[in-house]
Amino acid sequence: MKQHNTSSPLIATNRKAYHDYFIEDTYEAGIVLEGSEVKSLRLHNVSFVDSYVRIDGYRVTLVNLHISPYEKGSFYNPPAKRERQLLLNKREINKLRAMVERKGYTLVPTKLYFKQALVKVEIGVAKGKHTFDKREDLKIRAKERSDWNDD
Repeated sequence: MKQHNTSSPLIATNRKAYHDYFIEDTYEAGIVLEGSEVKSLRLHNVSFVDSYVRIDGYRVTLVNLHISPYEKGSFYNPPAKRERQLLLNKREINKLRAMVERKGYTLVPTKLYFKQALVKVEIGVAKGKHTFDKREDLKIRAKERSDWNDD
């Protein structure tokens, strides 16, 4: 029987979000999942590709998060890319809505992790980067990497 490392609470990080956006602020939200989805997350079967957060009234939804169906699950497995409700209080929702209504801001999921037995999503209030900003970040990272290798 294959043993999985359950000591690490971090499930996945959306590295593309950090590349494409300036993350200005982050919020922690609960996520509504079905049982087999949690089992699949414990195996790190998740992808953030094209995922984002949408606010409709007081309902906050995570769209396009791909959680692969649990391989040992039955035909009751939920669809991989279904919309999942996020759990935030009204004050946080109002604050997020106010930030998103400003020009150029969007909500992106940045991390997925376990907090005790619960799955949490870190939502980033993000502003899009221009191409020259991305190139500048790559230059900085390459310089840091070369400095680290010189030691």
